[in-house]
Amino acid sequence: MDESILKARGLTKAYGALKATDTLSLEIRTGEIHAIIGPNGAGKTTAIGQLSGELTSDEGTIYFAGRDITRLPVHKRACLGLARSFQITSILLNFTAEDNVAMAVQARDGHSFKFWKSARTDRKLRVPAREVLKEVGLADRADIVADRLSHGEQRQLELAMALATRPALLLLDEPMAGMGPASSRKMVDLLQTLKGRLTILMVEHDMDAVFTLADRITVLVYGRAIATDTPENIHTDPAVRKAYLGENG
Repeated sequence: MDESILKARGLTKAYGALKATDTLSLEIRTGEIHAIIGPNGAGKTTAIGQLSGELTSDEGTIYFAGRDITRLPVHKRACLGLARSFQITSILLNFTAEDNVAMAVQARDGHSFKFWKSARTDRKLRVPAREVLKEVGLADRADIVADRLSHGEQRQLELAMALATRPALLLLDEPMAGMGPASSRKMVDLLQTLKGRLTILMVEHDMDAVFTLADRITVLVYGRAIATDTPENIHTDPAVRKAYLGENG
C-alpha cells in the first residue's frame, strides 16, 4: 500500500458563497478501502463527484495512476479504470440481472453499448456476467428481472455492474443507503471479499460499516479534511469526536 493510485490536491467547488469543498486534498493508496465521513453538508458527495468527473473543480488537481485527469470527462476517466457506483448507476429494470451485467461487460470491451450485437446470445458476455453475479452473491438471481429484485439485491447488482468494468478504483457513494441491518451486513461481507483486491473509496453514513471495512478514514467538515488516519486513531481523535461525533471532550 505504499503507492498511491489517486492524488487530489486543493480541490475546491463553490456554489455562490458556499464552498462545498475547500482546498481538499486526498491520497488513496493502491489496494486500500478508504472511507470519507463527515456530517451532512460536509462536501462528501461533492468530492466524489469531482473525482469521478461529474463535477468540474473550480480549483485543484487530480492525478490518477500518475496521470493528470483534472479536466478529463467522466467517460475518459472510466476508460482509465475509475468507476463510480450506486448513486449514478442505472439498472435497466425490465432486463434480467444477467442482462444488466452483460451489457456492462459489453461497454467495457467495446467502450460503448453495441445494441446490434445481442448481449443475450454472446457467450463472451454471458460467461463473465455469470461469474460476476456469483461473486456478489446473485448467481441464483441471474434470470430474475431487475425490478423484481429487493432493494438490497439491486445494490448488489449495481456493484456487479461496476465490477464488470474491471475498475482500478471504485468510488462508492453510500453503498448501504436504504438497507436494513441484514442487507447492510451482507453488503459489508461482500465488500470485505474485495479488500486488498480492489482499491475502493467510499462515502458512507453507517459508522459500523465504515469502521469494519476501512483501512483509512478521512473526516470532512465544511469541505475540509480535518483528519486522515486509521479507524482506531480516528475513533479517538479529539477533533473528530468534537466536530463529527458531537462530543466536547
